Amino acid sequence: MKNVFKFGFLGLALSVAIAACNTTTSESEESADSLQNEIENEMESSIDTIDSIGGAALDSLDSLSN
Repeated sequence: MKNVFKFGFLGLALSVAIAACNTTTSESEESADSLQNEIENEMESSIDTIDSIGGAALDSLDSLSN
């Protein structure tokens, strides 16, 4: 009789765990997509900033050499 209750609770726990994982999958995919977009935007702005700093450095070196 004890084993029946143990397997019953195990089945209940697994059912709840599977249900919890299935409901958050779409939410986590949406948050992962938005996080990926944020990372891409930050990377693009960082690259633009580095390019502008590099361009300014090259311009100042060119003006020093003249």
